[in-house]
Amino acid sequence: MHTDPTRTAAATELLQTMIRNECVNDGTLESGDEIRNSDLLETYLEGTGLDCQHYDSAPGRRSIVSRIEGSDPNAPSLCLMGHTDVVPVTPSGWSRDPFAGELIDGEVWGRGAIDMLGQTAGMAVAFKHLAASGFRPKGDLIFFGVADEEAGGNWGARWMLDNNLDAVKADYVITEWGGVPSETPTGTALTLNVAEKGVAWQRLKLKGTPSHGSMPWGADNALIKAAEVVRRLAEYRPTPNIHNLWRELVKNLHFDADTKDAMLDPDRLDDALAGLDDQMHARTLHACSHTTFSPNVVHGGTKTNTVPDEVIVEVDIRTLPGETPEDIQQHLRTALGEALYNEVEIEPIHLDMATASPTDTPLWDVLSGIMKSAHPGAEIQPSLITGGTDARFYRAAGSVAYGAALFSAGMRAEVFADRFHGNDERIDVESIGLTTELFVETAVQMLT
Repeated sequence: MHTDPTRTAAATELLQTMIRNECVNDGTLESGDEIRNSDLLETYLEGTGLDCQHYDSAPGRRSIVSRIEGSDPNAPSLCLMGHTDVVPVTPSGWSRDPFAGELIDGEVWGRGAIDMLGQTAGMAVAFKHLAASGFRPKGDLIFFGVADEEAGGNWGARWMLDNNLDAVKADYVITEWGGVPSETPTGTALTLNVAEKGVAWQRLKLKGTPSHGSMPWGADNALIKAAEVVRRLAEYRPTPNIHNLWRELVKNLHFDADTKDAMLDPDRLDDALAGLDDQMHARTLHACSHTTFSPNVVHGGTKTNTVPDEVIVEVDIRTLPGETPEDIQQHLRTALGEALYNEVEIEPIHLDMATASPTDTPLWDVLSGIMKSAHPGAEIQPSLITGGTDARFYRAAGSVAYGAALFSAGMRAEVFADRFHGNDERIDVESIGLTTELFVETAVQMLT
C-alpha cells in the first residue's frame, strides 16, 4: 500500500502537537481541557477554508465538527470520529517525558500516541487533504474531534448526540481500535472492531448500626457485610457465552485442537483458560467470553473505634452483547445470594449496554479491501473489545460503527496491548502513514 510522505509528515507533526497539549482526562469535569486540541484542529482545518463548528459541553470541554457536504442528500454519510483527550500518566514509569511528543528512531513518544491521538491526527490530515484536492462526495464526509472519551463520553459523544445530533449524525462511523496485526495458524490477521462490551458500573450500599469498636461481638458492622459482598463477587463464576465473535476469535488462536474444542465448550472453557501459560492472554480471553465483575472501590467508616453504619462498594461490571439491565440484577442476585442481595441498596453509576455492528456492510467491504492491500494475504477478523469506545453511542443511534486503523507489521498485538494506556506509549511513523491513507481511501471508495 502506498503512503504519501507529505501526509505522513503532516499527521506526525500534528500528533506531536496534540500530545504536547496535555489534554489529560482524569474523570472530573474540570479536567480534559480538550479545548486545546479542539482549537488546534480547528486552526489546522480552517487553513484550507473548511467551515468548522465547535461545541462546549462545559468550560474547556470542547468538540469540533467539520463537514464536506455531499451532492446527493440520499447518499450514505461517513463520519471520522477521533477523541482528543488522553488518560493520566505516572511520569516515574516513563523513560521519556510523556508529554514532549518526541520523534525518536521513527517513533512518536507520548501519552495518547496510540490511544488515539495518532488516529485523530490521521483523520484530520486525510480530511484536509480531501477538501484541498476538491473532493466532492455523494454523501457527507464528517470530521468529529470529540472530547471526554476517556471518562465515558458524557461530555463528548453522548452530549453531542443528545444535544447536537444533526451536526454529527452519520450512517457509517469509524473510530478507534482495529488494524492491529497478529499471527494466526493460517497467517496474519488484522482486527476490525465491530462490537464492545457494555459498561454497567454499580454502587452497592451496605447498612449497619454504629456502635463502639471495643465491643465488636454481635455488632451490626456494615464493613463486614461489604467484605462478604466483595468475597462473593470475587468467587462468582457466571456461565461463559459462546457467541459468534468468540468462535471467530478461537478459530484464529495458536492453540492445539483439543484446547480450542475446550474453549468452545461452556463446561470446559474456564479450566482451559486457567491452564494457559500466558495469563495476561487468558485474562483477555476470559473477558471476551464472560460477563465480568470487579469490585474496585470501597468507601466507609468514620473512625477506628466506631463500628461503621454504612459502606459503599463500587463494582465495574462489563456485559456481553444481548444482555439487559435485568440480566445484570439477576447476576448480582445469583452471586450474592437472595438474603444478602436483599440487604444491599443497588444504584447504577454508569450504564451503557453492549453494542455490535453487522459485518455485511459496504464499509466492512471497503475497509477490509484496503487493509488487505497493506498486509497482503491477511485475514480481517471481526473483534469484540473488552473496553468501551464512543462507537457505542452511534450504534445505539442506529449507525454502523467500526474501530479501524492500520498498523505496521512491527506493531504486533502484544506490542499494542503493552503500550495502550501503558508506560512509554509510542507509535511508529509507518503506522501513522498507513492509518492516514486508510482514511483517505475509505472516504473515496465509500462516498464516490
